[in-house]
Amino acid sequence: MVRKIAIIGDYFILPEVFEEEVRKACPDHDLSCRLRQEDWPNSPVVHGYAGGENISIKEFIGDIDEVVEFIGDAEILVMHQSPVTDGMLQALPNLRFIACSRGGPVNVDIAAAKNRGVQVVRAPGRNASAVAEFTIGAMLAETRKIRVGHESLRKGVWRGDLYRADTTGRELNEMTVGVIGYGKIGTRLVKILQAFGCRILVSDPYVQLDPTDAAAGVEQVSLDTLLRESDVVTLHPRVSEETTQMINKDTLAKMKKDALLINTARGPLCNYDDLYEALANGTIGSAMLETFSVEPTPPDWSLLQLDNVTLTPHIAGASVRTAQYAAQVLAEDVKNYITGNPLNNLCGA
Repeated sequence: MVRKIAIIGDYFILPEVFEEEVRKACPDHDLSCRLRQEDWPNSPVVHGYAGGENISIKEFIGDIDEVVEFIGDAEILVMHQSPVTDGMLQALPNLRFIACSRGGPVNVDIAAAKNRGVQVVRAPGRNASAVAEFTIGAMLAETRKIRVGHESLRKGVWRGDLYRADTTGRELNEMTVGVIGYGKIGTRLVKILQAFGCRILVSDPYVQLDPTDAAAGVEQVSLDTLLRESDVVTLHPRVSEETTQMINKDTLAKMKKDALLINTARGPLCNYDDLYEALANGTIGSAMLETFSVEPTPPDWSLLQLDNVTLTPHIAGASVRTAQYAAQVLAEDVKNYITGNPLNNLCGA
């Protein structure tokens, strides 16, 4: 039996990489693969968090009608950031299985797929190591004045004053780092942080500490305690009604005056107007921001004008390994689907 597979990649995870991993995982099956490549990240996704889109999905790229036409009579869809809506599923009666290479497939209407009997799998933790390492880099760039020194030197200013006791940086081993969210990325980050010798606080009401982390001295505390006692606060929860704009005027006021806030998770976790005020008036010390409510950020955005902010264009999860690993995780579940075995990463189970 020939299994028809539609594969949609982009310039991060090439469609050929998806196909190669699927064929490796299913060497004894007759697969008919058709490939499509979107222009991301050269072209931005439809972000969706700021409103304006009258559909339930977020962070997708690709014209809906064109994607429907491409998928056609395929039974299996393997993709990265393509849209899947209820209307699309209605127009694709042969589609029974979707493999989305994201930790949280916000570009897929999971409820609609479940209602129509279409199984959806994901790639949890695909970029956990990449984001955790990037977050460490963000901490060091700010706490050790790497960004400040770099920007000054590029302007021809030698900041010898950064060696002064009242202006120089601090080492992580003398600091308290608060990790909000203890999922795949948060747990990975906690493991790496232990090597630096810092005090580590974790706030996540839905999970318990790994026994090895607890034995190593990691503390699970309330959000208020974490905000009050941390020198560095780093965000790693999923976006939900509970976490949307969890960093706001009230929570920022609970942080230390010299605290560093890091967001390598998702833009909607922060109220960026409140964060601007907190950074401008000294409520907190600095911030490192990797994700935003609107992407790309407007060139005249207020946070771009502050000296105590480092910003990067949503690249924390981008690594060669992330792309390869995500394709391998999906390929394994494509094999499971074809062979009738239990799925590893079923959404909405």
